[in-house]
Formats: sequence, structure tokens, C-alpha cells
Amino acid sequence: MKKLLFVLFAWLIAIQCAFAAININSAPETDLDKLPGIGPVKAKAIVEERKKNGPFKSIEDLKRVKGIGDATLKKLKSEITVDGAPKAEAKPAGKKGEKK
Repeated sequence: MKKLLFVLFAWLIAIQCAFAAININSAPETDLDKLPGIGPVKAKAIVEERKKNGPFKSIEDLKRVKGIGDATLKKLKSEITVDGAPKAEAKPAGKKGEKK
């Protein structure tokens, strides 16, 4: 019974890891290379860009890397993340009595 629980637990961990987003600020080239539309050359360019200009503040900042544009970014959005990136812009408060 313990072996079965262990196997089940290990399987759940493996599934969670498989669906986890890759942090483009900390991932090594080997992990970045696995992303759709990113090969070894672009993976190396991503690592060099973040070393040269600092961490990416948002996923959109990935377009700083030569060869990554809107089409590539669209493929990647659901598979990548940045640590500490702003989740959403704060909206200014409406006028008094105005519905939000």
C-alpha cells in the first residue's frame, strides 16, 4: 500500500512539473530550448539578454531578444512566466458615485 501511495504521489509531482510555466528569468538554456519556437540559438540569446540588461519585468519584455516577436510571444505566453512581474496595472479610482 505504501508503494502504491508513493508511486501515485511521484506521478502527481511529475504531472505538476510538466505543466509548470518556465521562468524566463531563471531558466537555463536547456529549459528555454524546449519552448515552442525557441531553439538553442534563441535560448542562448534569452540568457545573454537577461545577463546584459537585467531580468525581464514582463513577458512582453521577451521581445527585447532579436528574433522574438509577437507571433513567437503568442505561442509562449501560456508556457512562460517572470518572477515578480506586475500582474496587472492598477486602475485609477473612478469619480465619486461612479460605478466600477
